[in-house]
Amino acid sequence: MASLLSVQRAACLRKYGILINLRRPCLEVCSRLYSQKTSSSEYLNESIVPSMHYQKSLPRLPIPKLEDTIRRYLAAQKPLLDSDQFRTTEKNATDFQNGVGKQLHEELVAQDKNNKHTSYISGPWFDMYLSARDSVVLNFNPFMSFNPDPKKEYNDQLVRASNMVCSAVRFMKTLRAGLLEPEVFHLNPEKSNTDAFKSFIRWVPSSLSWYGAYMVNAYPLDMSQYFRLFGSTRIPKQGRDELFTDEKSRHVLVMRKGHMYVFDVVDGDGNLVKPAEIHSHLKYILSDPTPAPAFPPGVLTSENRDVWAGLRDKLVAAGNAEDLRIVDSALFCLCLDEEDMRDHIHTSHNMLHGNGYNRWYDKSFTIIVAKDGQAAINFEHSWGDGVAVLRFQNEVFKDTTEKPVVHPGSPAAPADSASAVRRVHFNLDTELETGIKKATENFDSAVSKLTIDAMEFKKGGKELLKKRKLSPDAIAQLAFQMGYLRQYGHTAATYESCSTAAFKHGRTETIRPASLYTKQCSHAFVHEPGKHSVEQLHAMLNECSKYHNQLTREAAMGQGFDRHLFALRYLANSKGQALHSMYTDPAYAAINHNILSTSTLSSPAVSLGGFAPVVPDGFGVGYGVHDDWIGCNVSSYPARNVHEFLQCVQKSLEDIFSVLEGKPLS
Repeated sequence: MASLLSVQRAACLRKYGILINLRRPCLEVCSRLYSQKTSSSEYLNESIVPSMHYQKSLPRLPIPKLEDTIRRYLAAQKPLLDSDQFRTTEKNATDFQNGVGKQLHEELVAQDKNNKHTSYISGPWFDMYLSARDSVVLNFNPFMSFNPDPKKEYNDQLVRASNMVCSAVRFMKTLRAGLLEPEVFHLNPEKSNTDAFKSFIRWVPSSLSWYGAYMVNAYPLDMSQYFRLFGSTRIPKQGRDELFTDEKSRHVLVMRKGHMYVFDVVDGDGNLVKPAEIHSHLKYILSDPTPAPAFPPGVLTSENRDVWAGLRDKLVAAGNAEDLRIVDSALFCLCLDEEDMRDHIHTSHNMLHGNGYNRWYDKSFTIIVAKDGQAAINFEHSWGDGVAVLRFQNEVFKDTTEKPVVHPGSPAAPADSASAVRRVHFNLDTELETGIKKATENFDSAVSKLTIDAMEFKKGGKELLKKRKLSPDAIAQLAFQMGYLRQYGHTAATYESCSTAAFKHGRTETIRPASLYTKQCSHAFVHEPGKHSVEQLHAMLNECSKYHNQLTREAAMGQGFDRHLFALRYLANSKGQALHSMYTDPAYAAINHNILSTSTLSSPAVSLGGFAPVVPDGFGVGYGVHDDWIGCNVSSYPARNVHEFLQCVQKSLEDIFSVLEGKPLS
């Protein structure tokens, strides 16, 4: 790997004909050129390097070679098919590679060369999300809950909501001013994550800046999605939705008991409204005695997208166009819920879907604060992926816990909240009231089918696995494979998301954790535990870990197969071509029917995250491998037993860690 990096580095230097000397004396000189750093209550930080400094020079998302894509596709199919099925799939894939697939690939590459401002997957991926007609609730929107504030008294609903609004606005102002630290993955932070290096790199032209970072093993990430964080909403339209963003927006949308309120959080000069005034406005909303509306309009955003589009047109016709514009253009949505969170299962349900009426699910993101101060972010997925949202959540958590601006017992500001806060009233006719009633029934029916359960494995985690030179993520994924095999007796199509934000307009790629290695290892642990020595089982764990690491590296570098095949199919559809037999093969449908849909998340700001299954007979597996424990938050519909699945995963982890401790299985 090191030699490959050296070759790539040399190639980039030859290509651009430059020699960047990154020795420390040079950095110190540059650092003195930018020694004055100021601070401001308006910003979270004031980065030496402009927020979008690397954006122009980010490498483009590569299109894999077609033969590599087909090879990876067949490797992923092998553990899911019997020999006859595999022979058919192999023939279809080979025919595709040598025939129409080759033509489509060449056309895709040519199209990509003519659109160097973006990636080959960006347009089709937006289209896939925005053309989906299913409700965004359960089908698309995930949640990530905040850890509690370490200072217990700051978890009061009013105090925490006030601080989160202030920190969110400070984040927005920092981003829009270009002062937010660029998102960079540091492989050698001692060299790259320093003021000296930052002072140097800021003087490198943005068209070359990525290469300067690359020289010290730092990898800037795409930040093109960040502008959609604020003032953005998904607008329902017949057939295909649209994304709307108002970059001049100054107000926030607050929801409580199904009522909607707006007030400015940025004044006419572009400054953050005084925190004490924001605190007073939220206190005013929390003390509003008005009973919940009989027909709360927020539930309409949980409907089928075409149904919602039709009802939105009726809202406009009934005279609500201006109110809808105010909702759509709000910087973000804050939901103040009326109940305490009993436990993490209740929290997961509330933050993933809630009661339906105290939400506007189309906003780019929503901060939810329960009565007991537990908080989370629920976000609409079409505009972007977890990278931007997680960065926002991390910054808000850090700012609210380290530099809160509203404190318990803070006196109310002399603000005229009755004038500053406006309640949004929608004019509703009988047809709209019927639509709201039907949407409520559909919502209640959908969420009633969802079961969520969680598990914490306390006998080991990241530290022990790394000591054994095993990938923590590989072992977690192997436990899911073993658990599913133990419960259902076979291997299932499995999806693990992987960001490709290392590339311009990258989105995600799929890691396919189910492999011949995991199949063999799972079979040995589950069905033949007494037939293998500890050393043999340990060797199988090593093989699974190595192969999973390879798949992860390939996916992160844009070298998976899923997005490439998706783009080729999208291109064929756009040309009106009949789909090749590879795409109509039942095996292609089966591998894309992801029974195990998984996503990992580790952050000091996040206590748990979750999402619904992506298919009716699947599991939605959110998990995290921590230093000394492993946690899973898993959802299912009635077709699957989530409680039994987690028991099987627990047993699988116990077996794996027993082997790592040198204990034989019986």
